[in-house]
Amino acid sequence: MKFRHDYRRHAVIAAATILSFIVGCKKEADESIDKTIENAEASAVTTGRTFTLGPDANGRLIIDNKNGTYKPGDIIYLKGNFKAVQISNMSGARTAPIRIQNAAGTVATFGDPSWNGGSYPSALSFSNCHFIKLGSPNGKNYFVINGSTTAAREAYFNIHLGKHTDNFEVFNITMNNGGTGIVAKTEPVKGDASTVYPNSTMYNLTIHGLTINNTRNEAMYIGHTATYWDLTSGIPYYGNTAGMTAGHQYVQPLKWYNVKIFSNVVSNSGLDGIQTAAIDKLEVYWNTVTNWATQRNSGHNGGILIGGRTTNTNTFGNVVRNGWGEMLQFYGSGTGHIVHNNLFADNESDGVSMRGASGASVQFTNNTIANVKGNTLRINGYGGQTGRNIINNNVFIAPLKGTGTIYPKYYVYLENGAVATEGTGSLANFKFATVSSSGTSSSNLYQIVNTQLTSGLRVGFVKP
Repeated sequence: MKFRHDYRRHAVIAAATILSFIVGCKKEADESIDKTIENAEASAVTTGRTFTLGPDANGRLIIDNKNGTYKPGDIIYLKGNFKAVQISNMSGARTAPIRIQNAAGTVATFGDPSWNGGSYPSALSFSNCHFIKLGSPNGKNYFVINGSTTAAREAYFNIHLGKHTDNFEVFNITMNNGGTGIVAKTEPVKGDASTVYPNSTMYNLTIHGLTINNTRNEAMYIGHTATYWDLTSGIPYYGNTAGMTAGHQYVQPLKWYNVKIFSNVVSNSGLDGIQTAAIDKLEVYWNTVTNWATQRNSGHNGGILIGGRTTNTNTFGNVVRNGWGEMLQFYGSGTGHIVHNNLFADNESDGVSMRGASGASVQFTNNTIANVKGNTLRINGYGGQTGRNIINNNVFIAPLKGTGTIYPKYYVYLENGAVATEGTGSLANFKFATVSSSGTSSSNLYQIVNTQLTSGLRVGFVKP
């Protein structure tokens, strides 16, 4: 089973201090605000205490809240242009989160486009922080991060949530450039049992209303991708226990529980668009991902990636199109996975690729996969995706870009013991060898009406 090997890059960075800076362009608030925050805002308890903070002479803001200066329900306004913001040991409460946002009527900007290595390799960094709401209630154009644009940008994080940081909401933010847009994981530390699965868990992460453009690496890197971590060598290990080096100490990184990633716009990422791993109860929905994998790296090329050690996942209502790599990659474990009503279109690889583990199976329904360079849907049982996959009401259009002889196996390609059941009758999949034969086009999102049904129900993707 293929896993991500990003940790060789990120392990070096993880020990560094991480901070942030923003530069933005203002726009009418109602054009960029994610309205889903309104109900949550109304129910949150506040203390009535507010703090307006700006950068120091070096453009930085560093807060260690171990003495409890900032309390649950406080609002922290960030005003000005910050090269880096570093916050540690800050906790709100479930009903009274601490809100960190732009000052009213102002654009807060973060990040250091000229960062070329050294300290402060982040725009915004959070360590051991809990029950925090980060973003602008006015709209994403009021909270803007401009990351590094230098040759060293690969090592730069726009937002970093580390060291047990959880119960966190990130919303209404614009990000440009940098290495990785948002990273949310805790690194295993030798001698610290709390950083090792299953001794503790990170709970409740919500990411929504973000625009992330032109990162060198992933736009989102959510959860630790290593199957095991070799504490002796400080590197990831993806094999089975029989292949572990004698005398080395291996652990599994912590997992997230309850992660929601929705209503984000991701474009021009060098590697994966939205990458997830090590999460139980994951929802990825209503996102738009375009032009990912600009580095043309075949090992990091997923538009949306449901990674290793994920369980109970639901991926729906997304539009992933006009990119180089695979549009959806699935590596999850066990049953309880749903992929429903997504559009995957126009790329230069297989369309959707599944390589799960531990008897994995997926309910794959009402999706459209169109105009791909390889197979529309490919399921590989080699790593353990040996459960019965349910494939109903999908539209498969133009595998191999509709060129040459299109054999039936190119629509749903099964290998190495993978098993799938395709629907019949009203649950049947529609298959078209070419775009022209489908009667649809890219401009109408390849939507098709199942005229064989008297109710006129659609199959494939319907825009949410």
